[in-house]
Amino acid sequence: MSVLVRSAGAMVIAGAALLFNSALAASQPPPPNCSIGDQAGILSGVSASLSAYMFTHPDVNGFFSGLRGLPPDERRAKVDAYLDANPTVEADLSGIRAPMTDFRNRCGLPPAGMPDA
Repeated sequence: MSVLVRSAGAMVIAGAALLFNSALAASQPPPPNCSIGDQAGILSGVSASLSAYMFTHPDVNGFFSGLRGLPPDERRAKVDAYLDANPTVEADLSGIRAPMTDFRNRCGLPPAGMPDA
């Protein structure tokens, strides 16, 4: 499993915790289609799209795979530099992540950063 897919899985777990904590604290019900089931369905689509993208773009897959084991600050700096130098890749990845971003916005969850391996 790629590091990006694992990062996406970690985001779901964190999002689930935030969603349920905020839902329990709020006196009104959450917006429609904001359940953990909805979130998991969206994430599975994003994960499948990301996997397909990485396998059809071996250079991008190689770059992100090469970040394993680096300290977080160094990883983030390398990702930022790579995406700055490759705006098409950044746009592609943002497009792939758009359904999850839309879900987070619609359901009042905090925004997630670009996965950095």
